Amino acid sequence: MRLVVLVSGSGTNLQAMIDALHQGDVEVDIAAVGADLECAGLDRARAAGIDTFVVPLSEYPDREQWNRALQRRVASYHPDRVVFAGFMRIVDAEFVSVFPRRIINTHPSLLPSFPGAHAVRDALAYGVKVTGATVHEVVADVDAGPILAQVAVPVAEDDTEAVLHERIKSAERTLLVNALAKLSWDVTSTDPDLPRS
Repeated sequence: MRLVVLVSGSGTNLQAMIDALHQGDVEVDIAAVGADLECAGLDRARAAGIDTFVVPLSEYPDREQWNRALQRRVASYHPDRVVFAGFMRIVDAEFVSVFPRRIINTHPSLLPSFPGAHAVRDALAYGVKVTGATVHEVVADVDAGPILAQVAVPVAEDDTEAVLHERIKSAERTLLVNALAKLSWDVTSTDPDLPRS
């Protein structure tokens, strides 16, 4: 299963994918890692010998033209799946339509609860005792796509947003790797002629 991974920050989800690949836990080919700005995630990709690219929003007059530029760059690698691994930009409906049911994202809550950019803060404010992480398909509406996998994370009485978010991210990394392993297995097991990574 050929992947393009998009990142915006530290790249810890990406590193979990790279580690799992090297350990033989997933059968994927990370064709490229892209970003909307220079970030530590790109450094992780370069250290692993993976092709990288940057499509900065600031270089385009509007979001529509940025979306088309990012779309073209991702499509040039002919991915089976596009993985948003800590990618902090929202893509438009046309971008999603070019990769139908092929974009996956992680989210730090048990969707459909607490969608949006402040999921951990919102969960704490609501007073839940359990939250978690979700891997889901990306659709035009934010955080609304079909759920592929979830994991529960308990909320401690003394949790701060930062402490809880770190615990969720740790669970999220394992969840993402396991979801990719299942997706790659589904692809290769249903198509015996598909080359395996």
